[in-house]
Amino acid sequence: MRKRDPQSAEDGFHFLRARAKERLPSLLEAFQAEETHSIRCWLLELIAEARSEDAFAVLCEQALSSDESLRDRGIIGLELLNTKASRTFLFENGLRR
Repeated sequence: MRKRDPQSAEDGFHFLRARAKERLPSLLEAFQAEETHSIRCWLLELIAEARSEDAFAVLCEQALSSDESLRDRGIIGLELLNTKASRTFLFENGLRR
């Protein structure tokens, strides 16, 4: 995803997208350590695609972010998770679309 060639970067993203659930611990770790905004957005999108309850805390934190890009991806991730806890969080914080 860090390739200078846009197509290579996009290919890397889609490679990980298909494997997001199995790579979730690494994605969560990378998200916390990443400083580049665009890469953080991609990582959060991959975390959301994993649809794992292990990502619940990160998705909640980002759903309340002041950064619109991260906030939107956090909300989408909680919607994709679609658990009672994620639906409750979205409802209680007025984040339902």
